[in-house]
Amino acid sequence: MRETPHPDHRPPRHGRTAIVLAATVAGMLGLTYASVPLYKLFCAATGYGGTTQRAEDGAAAPAVTSDRLFTVQFDANTSGELPWTFKPEQASVTVKAGEQKVIYYKAINHADRPVTGRALFNVTPDKTGPYFVKIACFCFEEQTLQPGQEIDMPVLFYIDPAVADDRNVDEVKTITLSYTFFRDQNDEAQAAAAPTPAAPIN
Repeated sequence: MRETPHPDHRPPRHGRTAIVLAATVAGMLGLTYASVPLYKLFCAATGYGGTTQRAEDGAAAPAVTSDRLFTVQFDANTSGELPWTFKPEQASVTVKAGEQKVIYYKAINHADRPVTGRALFNVTPDKTGPYFVKIACFCFEEQTLQPGQEIDMPVLFYIDPAVADDRNVDEVKTITLSYTFFRDQNDEAQAAAAPTPAAPIN
C-alpha cells in the first residue's frame, strides 16, 4: 500500500520571496538610520567635509602658538522655517595658530512664540577641519529664544599649531567658519499643530 506523502509545511515560494524581500528592506532601513550617526562620528574624528573638532571638556588652547597667521571669516545662514535674524557680529578676525579667540554671533527671534533652533556648521577649505578646534560654542546644543528675544552667542576657538606641519595646507591663509540654523523638528511640529487665532469680528 502506498504511503500518503507528508504535507509540505513550507510556505509557498512566493511567500518565502516576500519574507526575504521584507527582511532585506528592513535591514537597509536599519543601515540607513545607523549610517547617520556613524557618518557624523567619522566626520568629527577626521575633519572630513570641513567638520571642526571639539576640545575635551575643560580643555584650553595649547600654550604654544605659531607665527602662522590666519584670517577667519564668519558666515551665517537660516533655513526658511526659522523666523530668526542670525548674523556674526564681526566679519573676520586674524589669529595666530594656537591663539585662543572668542567671537560672537547675534540671533533675534521675530516670532510671537518661543522658537528652538539648532546650528549645523563647517569650515572651508574642508582640509582645515582637523585643525579648527572649538572650546565652547552655541552649536553644541539647541538654542531656544523667547518671543522678540535677542541674544549674543559666543564661539571660543583656536587653530591647532600642528597645522604648520601639514604641507597640504601651506597655501591656506583664510578659513571661513559657516553656520546654518534650522528650526528644531519638534518645535516646528508643535507650531504647526498650534491653533490659529480667530479673526476679530467687526
